[in-house]
Amino acid sequence: MTPLTRITSRAAFLPEENVDTDIIFPARFLLLMDRDGLGRYAFHDRRFDRDGNAIPGFVLDDPEFADAKILIAGDGFGCGSSREQAVWALAGHGIRCVIAPSFGEIFAGNCAKNGVLTITLPQAQIETLGALAQEKKSFEIDLERRTFHVEGDKVADLDLPETERQMLVNGWDETDLLLRDEGAAIDAFERAHRDAQPWLFEDPAR
Repeated sequence: MTPLTRITSRAAFLPEENVDTDIIFPARFLLLMDRDGLGRYAFHDRRFDRDGNAIPGFVLDDPEFADAKILIAGDGFGCGSSREQAVWALAGHGIRCVIAPSFGEIFAGNCAKNGVLTITLPQAQIETLGALAQEKKSFEIDLERRTFHVEGDKVADLDLPETERQMLVNGWDETDLLLRDEGAAIDAFERAHRDAQPWLFEDPAR
């Protein structure tokens, strides 16, 4: 994954509550398992009609916010089924951070595993940030310093688990994290296993 250390971007504001994973990534696309190109399906049914024609008015299709890397959302964002493709689609569209009052628990976990930062803030603060987003203000999130600013004014300190922060800033997935924490023990086990049962590792062609 691409490391995430800092985001400087406008933010798109989607205040609707309980935007579930079927809205983010409709179920009929679930057989698409290749991450490449999934961004085109993000919020598909909010952006296109049955004939594939663009539906005007969706915030991520507004030229002012088409390149936004930050999405400010309503309460309960990512609720519903556990489909990981919802996060893949967001990331494929360029979203690297979602800010909301609350998230679907599994969705938030999938975000951490796939390079998307989630920030939970009170509803009143979300509304303030949404207004700033609509004014096209510049948002800056720094994971190394754990800070969040809008136009240079501090919004909050980032309160996220250190393990999650390390995964994001290093571009790690769960396997990378396991190798960091247990790599030496895994190597030691493999050496001991080879020494104890060397015939398992002999070339059968010999």
